[in-house]
Amino acid sequence: MELFRALALFAESPVEESARVAEALELGAPPASSEYTETFLFQLYPYASVYLGAEGMMGGEARDRVAGFWRALSLTPPAEPDHLSLMLALYAELVEREERDASASERWRHARKAFLWEHLLSWLPVYLRKLDEIAAPFYRRWGETLKAALAEEIEALGQPQQLPLALRATATLADPREQGTEEFLQSLLAPARSGMIITRADLVRAGRRLGLGLRLGERKFILTAYFNQNSQAILEWLSAEAARWQQHHRQSQETLGTIAAAWLEKSARAAKLLEEL
Repeated sequence: MELFRALALFAESPVEESARVAEALELGAPPASSEYTETFLFQLYPYASVYLGAEGMMGGEARDRVAGFWRALSLTPPAEPDHLSLMLALYAELVEREERDASASERWRHARKAFLWEHLLSWLPVYLRKLDEIAAPFYRRWGETLKAALAEEIEALGQPQQLPLALRATATLADPREQGTEEFLQSLLAPARSGMIITRADLVRAGRRLGLGLRLGERKFILTAYFNQNSQAILEWLSAEAARWQQHHRQSQETLGTIAAAWLEKSARAAKLLEEL
């Protein structure tokens, strides 16, 4: 319970308390504000809706689903209910209520399991995989600790009865031959549609490797500029990324079951389409 509250602290900007908590968790020296900014504001936004929504953006129906869970518990949802720090804090609260409310412990355990699979494990393992690739050492250690804590919860609560709604409801990668280039590019940057997370850092590295001129801006702007320069080269790079993500999802299947299988299917479909293009 307290572990999730402590880990939630580091999904927000560093504060005075960060050093004490980092030491208690054996994570090393706390991150600098610049490391937080690079990780969470420039590369990996800590919002579930970015990874589960059809547009790959904050808010929308994906955020409303999380807010609905708060309301189902007779709680008023905060302005950003899908922010990772608030979600981890809410999960810790569910664990605490299960432990202290003996008369309703079964109900709280059901809510805890539902929130774990529907709103955390539906996207967080994929997010933490990318975090491990691009983040500063502190945040990689933080991610490993969070992954281990989630694995213990899976062991304690077991597998879900059905796939999370967000993974059942979201469309797959758009075909530019049918839906146009604009929709295709937007869907590439929506993890729940493409089965992969593409960050600014990924696009910068791709541009350098492929000899493409980098245009600073949002990811879609950069991706559009790359397509205008050499569509074949960037499609081949994206195809390789989709294949790489398929391997990641396969490695997660034993632990995450149907969730990893759903992500694998999305990345496989993306790889097939990109290969055709």
